[in-house]
Amino acid sequence: MDPAARRVRRLTSRRVEAVARDAGRIAAVDTRDGEAFSRTADVVLVVVGVRPNTSLLSAAGASTGAGGAVVVDERMRTGLPHVWAAGDGVVTHHRLLGVTYLPLGTTAHKQGRVAGENAIGSDAQSAGSLGTQVVKVFDVVAARTGLLDHEAAAAGFTPHSHTAIADDHKRYYPGATPISIQVTGDTQGGGLLGAQLVGTRGAEISKRVDTYPTSVHHRMTSLR
Repeated sequence: MDPAARRVRRLTSRRVEAVARDAGRIAAVDTRDGEAFSRTADVVLVVVGVRPNTSLLSAAGASTGAGGAVVVDERMRTGLPHVWAAGDGVVTHHRLLGVTYLPLGTTAHKQGRVAGENAIGSDAQSAGSLGTQVVKVFDVVAARTGLLDHEAAAAGFTPHSHTAIADDHKRYYPGATPISIQVTGDTQGGGLLGAQLVGTRGAEISKRVDTYPTSVHHRMTSLR
């Protein structure tokens, strides 16, 4: 559904100065061209990003790296004796980018299991992340994994992306809905670098995206 039909407005590159109630509604005041700009709404969603809270570990002597997060190895070791760490405060071992900072809940869970096992004497190792994530907005679901085209180029790959529209099931069966699929590959090595899918809530987007990180994880290529 078109966001405009839901009366949704998206404002980018703004600095929110204040959020307050105004006659039962929410008023957000931001800066536009150096001047205050106010708009009222039923819901205001402010996206400000994530900053790792590493003061405790830093004070104990742990090193920080990408994004200011604490450096850990694949076993979630911090370099401090008998100290493991996981979650949004530590770096991510990305299978395409190497060590980076990518705070995600699913990544934190996997890191936490590795850290917990090793803290009690095991020797577990993280398989790394591809940043797979899914979001639902009203009746639309979007998913991504791996790298976008510009991210791949910045990482030194030679990417090429292609977008296709496909039905979520055979059109002759009633109720088919379109899925927009963009796939990015490496023109030099032939490997898959990433994919993004957008479709309706009933199109099982969160499950369909799983095949792509599987391919990247096992370094499958289109070359024969």
